[in-house]
Amino acid sequence: MDVRLDGKVALVTGGSRGIGRGIAEVFAASGAEVMITSRSEESCAATAREIGEGVHYEAGHIGRDEDADRVIEATMDRLGRIDVLINNAATNPYAGRTIEVDRQRWDKTFEINLTAPMFWTQRVWTRWMKENGGSVINLSSVGGLATNPILGVYDVTKAALIHLTKQLAAELAPQVRVNALAPGLVKTDFAKVLWEGEKGDIVAEAYPLKRLGEPKDVAHAALFLAADTGRWITGQTWALEGGALCAFNRVA
Repeated sequence: MDVRLDGKVALVTGGSRGIGRGIAEVFAASGAEVMITSRSEESCAATAREIGEGVHYEAGHIGRDEDADRVIEATMDRLGRIDVLINNAATNPYAGRTIEVDRQRWDKTFEINLTAPMFWTQRVWTRWMKENGGSVINLSSVGGLATNPILGVYDVTKAALIHLTKQLAAELAPQVRVNALAPGLVKTDFAKVLWEGEKGDIVAEAYPLKRLGEPKDVAHAALFLAADTGRWITGQTWALEGGALCAFNRVA
């Protein structure tokens, strides 16, 4: 099945690398015009140049209201519409027991991972989707479905994003569909500390499919949800995790 986005415009936060870049590349190859954004103009420009036709950029910090307004207006001015919003950008400034986190890093994690997706969605809804429809896809994490000894703060934000996805899906229907993707460990620079060296092999061995994820594994799922193939899907969270959630519990 050839899944297409011809004539559609997608806005991807955190689109210059990792999963966001993978989504931009797959969407552009499927006929969409894609606006990517991240804090680094240099990184955005390099990604747009490397992917080529169909990819545009406007740098901005997703946690700043003025940057959100500027990026969305730049997308409307240059491309004329926003049919798909991919809330992909995330941060993880703290690793350790949740009970020991400091307020500054707690607030930062929530600002980027939960508050930003909420208000980028609000802006795009107001600016285009309320009258014209569209699709919002939030990048959560398989960690939002479980617990973790060192990534609890990050996972709490991702669990909250799953609930926000359901809440907005109920509120914005029928004009807009809102779904989430919850990847397991994907080989990106963002997650490199978790998979570099032998650590990745150990994790992969625990997955029934025996490998870590690649950005395009996530991108193709996003494409299905964004295109007409996903037209009767909303409020859902798809776990993309190599079977991690169904793996046998190897307790002796």
